[in-house]
Amino acid sequence: MLKIGDKLPAGQLQEFIEVEGNGCSLGPNSFDVQKTTAAKKIAIFALPGAYTPTCSAQHVPGYILHADNLKAAGVDEIWCISVNDAFVMGAWGRDQRTQGKVRMMADGSADFTKATGLTLDLISRGMGLRSQRYSMLVIDGTVKTLNIEAPGKFEVSNAETMLAQAQAN
Repeated sequence: MLKIGDKLPAGQLQEFIEVEGNGCSLGPNSFDVQKTTAAKKIAIFALPGAYTPTCSAQHVPGYILHADNLKAAGVDEIWCISVNDAFVMGAWGRDQRTQGKVRMMADGSADFTKATGLTLDLISRGMGLRSQRYSMLVIDGTVKTLNIEAPGKFEVSNAETMLAQAQAN
């Protein structure tokens, strides 16, 4: 399992891009995790699924609310990672009004999530293999803080905790 001090695993995440530009075409674009995190300070939070109750009502809105404060603390980007496809993440991002604040990164086949060791088995609930709820501060591709939630909890991966950690790093 991923831990503080580890480099992020190699892999690709997808993001649905609404507007063509910056070398990105419309629609889903793939991003190399290691290249995209190099020389940056990134606040990453992951959650079990788009449109799920806690994720939609608390997790994403908290990061949107604190986006400017996180950027003032030196965070270059904020990523939301979920085991959903890029189309779902793009639609959810539109609904949550994340544009310019939180990048909605899709891990459709759970490859990145499996590589981190932070999977959550929700097969019995009809949701398949998903991501645990967590947050981490990543500086130049290295995990500086890692906040993993206990099953069914939302206490340590919130934006307020990440903000305090970003201010301290």
